[in-house]
Amino acid sequence: MIERAIELAALGRAASPPNPSVGCVIVSADGVILGEGHTQRVGGPHAEIMALRDAKARGKNIRGATAYVTLEPCCHQGRTGPCCDELIAAGIRKVVASMADPNPLVGGRGFERLQAAGIEVMVGPGAPESRELNIGFFSRMIRKTPWVRMKVAASLDGKTALNNGASQWITSESARTDGHLWRARSCAVLTGIGTVLEDNPQLNVRLPNTSRQPDMVLVDSRLQTPLDARLFGSERRVFIYTATRDNAQKAVLETRGATVIFLPGANGKVDLKAMLSDLSSREINEVHVEAGAKLNGSLIREGLVDEFLVYLAPKLIGEGQGMAHFGPLTDLAQALPLEFKSSEPVGADIRIVARVSQRDHF
Repeated sequence: MIERAIELAALGRAASPPNPSVGCVIVSADGVILGEGHTQRVGGPHAEIMALRDAKARGKNIRGATAYVTLEPCCHQGRTGPCCDELIAAGIRKVVASMADPNPLVGGRGFERLQAAGIEVMVGPGAPESRELNIGFFSRMIRKTPWVRMKVAASLDGKTALNNGASQWITSESARTDGHLWRARSCAVLTGIGTVLEDNPQLNVRLPNTSRQPDMVLVDSRLQTPLDARLFGSERRVFIYTATRDNAQKAVLETRGATVIFLPGANGKVDLKAMLSDLSSREINEVHVEAGAKLNGSLIREGLVDEFLVYLAPKLIGEGQGMAHFGPLTDLAQALPLEFKSSEPVGADIRIVARVSQRDHF
């Protein structure tokens, strides 16, 4: 039944951030599913509550049943009440959970409360899958920084645009739609001022039934963001990180709804590592990077990218703009080591997910 709970958790991945995406299945002693659910949009019910409500709607008696859940039930009062208390009150006999919650407000206390109420607790089944579904949440809780995924659309020879900047469209419509699914699961989309000035993109999620737009993060060292930029057009938070203390321009951008954060680093640029730490404090689990070669290179050079989402089109461009500007390296041993997590066709293109070696060992 934990497999079904994991399937349910995946269904809530786009809606649940900054909460982890959790699935729950309540099963009778003879193996009949009584209720099931997954985490709803932030501020809404958690998976356990949805499963309890589902069982009630079905008219099922759940006393003595087992709850299979992909993460430790919460035991603290946050935006919603403790799920532990609801499971105890409902008469659940046993809880099978994939993992302990890395949130220090929970961190085993949920299991302790259940056991104190006489509920049997088993931990472990489905742990790798549950952690992978919520790798950004685990990153924020344990490393105090978001999980950073860099998306690139390129030709087979690694070019993201022609020399004149033309890039629409190197990859297929199928690849672009798939990219929106990855945007949707993120907490924030990050880009640089160069992309805004050149392309004026929205960088929002344009999919049917989208219930939540990821926040927008812009690296703008000199505070050049136009007031009519399309990134302001969606209902989402917009964070602009800058190395320029221009109070007048800051005030004007804030009238457009932006939050302007002064985080100077070296050479008049934004301190990117400090930016990620700040985003973590703002409950950002996953950062989805869609930027130009310059910012991509800076993030790679500083060791801030965890994973690459690359769409390769079956075409050759020759001279053109590359994925990232960093280096030059003087030895192949200096190359960034990656591990391929998946490779599969998406329309006419190939989608590759590659992770920085051992980056997820936390």
